[in-house]
Amino acid sequence: MQRRNRPAELLDPQPGDAVSASWTLPCTTAVSAAGVDIKGPYVQGGPGGRFVYLSWGSVGAGGAFTMFRRAKLMLDAVPGAVAGAAAREGLLVGRLGLTDARGMPLCARVVPPAVVWSAGSGPQPSASR
Repeated sequence: MQRRNRPAELLDPQPGDAVSASWTLPCTTAVSAAGVDIKGPYVQGGPGGRFVYLSWGSVGAGGAFTMFRRAKLMLDAVPGAVAGAAAREGLLVGRLGLTDARGMPLCARVVPPAVVWSAGSGPQPSASR
């Protein structure tokens, strides 16, 4: 996950061939008549267009990360009822496959049904490949 305004700063890099991967992003919410606005250090974009980047890349011998692809998980595509429940319960979970139809790393704009959003207050399940 790529930090806002710091593309080289990634949250908990995971191996690309892992069976599953999960991240916990610190966020805040503001509920208004317009819906739920999600903010945080890993949330990109402005109100009504928020998203998180899932970055794909390689790690060199010195540990430097070089991005070659990224997926844009659109938070504005979270169904309103799910976003409201997540704001109340303190947890929004996105589950998605990490590869596209050709077996390549998932990229571009990701919205339902490619990502399934749910709310809860328990442990966060892993995103599966």
